[in-house]
Amino acid sequence: MNEIIQRLYVTGYQSYELGIFSEKDPRVGVIKNVLRRELTALIENGLEWIIISGNLGTEIWTGQLVNELKQAYPQIKLAILFPFENFGSKWKEPNQLLLSELVHTADFVDSVSHQPYQHPGQFKNHVNFLLHHTDATLAVYDAEYPGKSKFFLDDVRKFQEKNSYELLTITMDDLENFSDFGDSV
Repeated sequence: MNEIIQRLYVTGYQSYELGIFSEKDPRVGVIKNVLRRELTALIENGLEWIIISGNLGTEIWTGQLVNELKQAYPQIKLAILFPFENFGSKWKEPNQLLLSELVHTADFVDSVSHQPYQHPGQFKNHVNFLLHHTDATLAVYDAEYPGKSKFFLDDVRKFQEKNSYELLTITMDDLENFSDFGDSV
């Protein structure tokens, strides 16, 4: 890391991309533990804001984790920046509840577009906004296992060509190593 990261966007695999359909799946704990390790190090180095978009999977788990981390690090703040109004409103009720719980505990909640979903350009504007208003992205993502985050990470790499911006990743190997040796780390 070249500079202090104060505003971090966290994203990655959605739960269905990992075949996770229950919050009780043991893999959720592994992902949260690896995220906890990475976020704690960043918080101790000056991180102030953790930003998510509210997607199921990595982003929801990150939001839940930030709420836990606030006990030890009350200065950390959670922002949820939706791509558009009513994001998640068509999800199944248990998933809407997960998102609603985070919205009620977040320090800041807004939408980049103040309209309901109308066109794909809203996602492009959302990505552009995130890249210009954060210092770095932490992505749970492995190029060997492509998922929807690939498109966002392609945009990050293009953005890095002209801007100082950190891209931190947690790969499948990182997750596997933590689950194999997590108790001794």
